[in-house]
Amino acid sequence: MDAGDYDLGDVDIAWCPGCGNFMIHRALKGALAELDLKPEETVIVSGIGQAAKMPQYIRTNFFNGLHGRSLPAATAIKAVNPGLTVIAESGDGCMYGEGGNHMVHAMRRNPDITCLVHNNMVYGLTKGQASPTTRPGFHTPIQTRGVVAQPLDPLATAVAANCSYVARAFAGDEDETRGIIRDAMEHKGFSLVDILQPCVSYNRVNTFRWFKDRIYYLDGDHDPADRLAAFERAIENERLPLGLIYRVDRPPFEVSLAPYLEGDLKPLFRRQTRMDALVDLVESLRGDQG
Repeated sequence: MDAGDYDLGDVDIAWCPGCGNFMIHRALKGALAELDLKPEETVIVSGIGQAAKMPQYIRTNFFNGLHGRSLPAATAIKAVNPGLTVIAESGDGCMYGEGGNHMVHAMRRNPDITCLVHNNMVYGLTKGQASPTTRPGFHTPIQTRGVVAQPLDPLATAVAANCSYVARAFAGDEDETRGIIRDAMEHKGFSLVDILQPCVSYNRVNTFRWFKDRIYYLDGDHDPADRLAAFERAIENERLPLGLIYRVDRPPFEVSLAPYLEGDLKPLFRRQTRMDALVDLVESLRGDQG
């Protein structure tokens, strides 16, 4: 496959000129192409927001859910059809704010889903309010005296929750981001990729230059299997590590479900329905009302 195979043609992409979403868009299409994933065998699930428009601009199956609710839908899609490649994708407000509870429980369950979070430290769709990752002192139309709340650290949260794959990328480094996304998609289990992505319209503090001055890539000295070392990297605040932070192999959620315990991953909708068992179930629910 080629990255162009995932293009929808001449469509109006509703992102601001210079937005980091364009770079993630290209990186994701490149990763899909390098893995030779057919569009009809891939599903991108998103919530609400600027980042959540991504699946509307890539030729694959897609599902747009409610704000913060992409992960439950993605988990269900993977559970009923384990052969699909499932990507959950949205912004820091959608995933870490409204969807924060779903994020933690997805890490716990470990479905084979790649979760891409566009982290621009601001709400872009609703005109620049503080998000869960906004740093203290940042002024917004709502926080007129500056943000005072401590920001959420998604990487530290993920390592603490024993998320089976935790990585960070930077939208401005398109080739490296493509490689990180590809590696996350190859991991069997829940993969969180926090992508630092400047918002050129509503965040004039955390700019491309701001990130470039602070990011660095982890080298061979970092052992992603060492959970304590991963946590130390995750809580770094002045310098921002990129690459694979933490990885642990755990069985994916869907393979432990009853229909798949014997290794048969045939989708549920392709299986023969046992009408006798269905009738017995209905009768058991009717009880004495029958």
